[in-house]
Formats: sequence, C-alpha cells, structure tokens
Amino acid sequence: MTWSDFYLLCFLVGFSLSVLSFLAGAVHLHLPFHGAHHGGASASHGGLKGGTHISWFNASSAMAFLAWFGGTGYLLTRHSHLLAVISLLLATAAGLAAGWVVFRFMVKLVSSTDAPMKSEDYRMEGSLGTISMPIRENGTGEIIFSMAGVRRCAGARSDEGKAIEKGAEVVIERYEKGIAYVKRWEEFSN
Repeated sequence: MTWSDFYLLCFLVGFSLSVLSFLAGAVHLHLPFHGAHHGGASASHGGLKGGTHISWFNASSAMAFLAWFGGTGYLLTRHSHLLAVISLLLATAAGLAAGWVVFRFMVKLVSSTDAPMKSEDYRMEGSLGTISMPIRENGTGEIIFSMAGVRRCAGARSDEGKAIEKGAEVVIERYEKGIAYVKRWEEFSN
C-alpha cells in the first residue's frame, strides 16, 4: 500500500461516514457513530452552559479529520513533489483544522444561551392573568397568563367561590391539582 492509497482510503472512509451520518440525521435514523456525547453535570471542554458536554474527540470531528486528512494527503502525494513527511504534516494540519471547525460548529449548535431557571420563574402564585372563559359561581373557568415569557392557560376557580366575568384581570393566589385559584386584581390590591 502506497501513501496515496492510504490517504485515499482515509478520505473515502471519512467522507462516506460523513455522508451516511448526514443522511441518517435527515431521516432521523440513529446510528452508533452519529451525533455527539451529551451529559455530565458541568461544562468542561466546550465552554457550554447548562450542563451539556461535547467531547473534542467525537464521531463528527473524527470523520471531518479523516476526510480532510485523506483528501489533502492524496492531492499532495499525487500532484506535488513534496517529501512524504511534509505531505503528512500538511495533511495532518488540514485534518485537525477541519475537525476543529466541526467541533466548534457543534459547540455553537448545542450550547444554550439561556440562563438556568430559578424557582421564581415557574411559580404561578402571584401571576397576573385575564379570565378567558367566565367563572360561574362555585364553578370553573379558564385563565390566560404569562410565565417565563410564555403565554399559558389553566383552569381557574374563584378563591371565594364568586362569579368572575370574561376579560377580568385576576391574580393567581394558589395552584392545586391543575386549577388556579384566583382573586380579582381590584380586590387583591386593596
């Protein structure tokens, strides 16, 4: 086996596995070498927040390295008059650069810019909302409110059992078993 055959083999393996991985992702097929390693309690290698970890040695980066290492090495051995050692060094540099680019892309793709949620972010008590379906006396209606920047709705009952008309502004006093117990805003502020 010559150096050009070795480089060609590396290129074919890296490129074909990259294409196979891409196609598997497009049709949501799970292959053993497809995707990155997720998990861990702290972000160490990728500088990620939120507990996600991507190893610098992952399948996607390895496939990019193989494809670029093989392609560059093959072209250098076939079409230049460089020494084998210089071709090997240039091919290795090209492979490492391609692997690094793929790794940084994956880190950007997976990283989250969201701050971790605090308990106050998902507490319903104290939220201001609007009645979207009227609450009959001792009955149940519906409330629309905003929590963590997202519009939500829930079943609602008047805290005192009074009827509340549609469109009234209310404050959620407590939330039990999927029902928000509300009080009119005017009554709450007094």
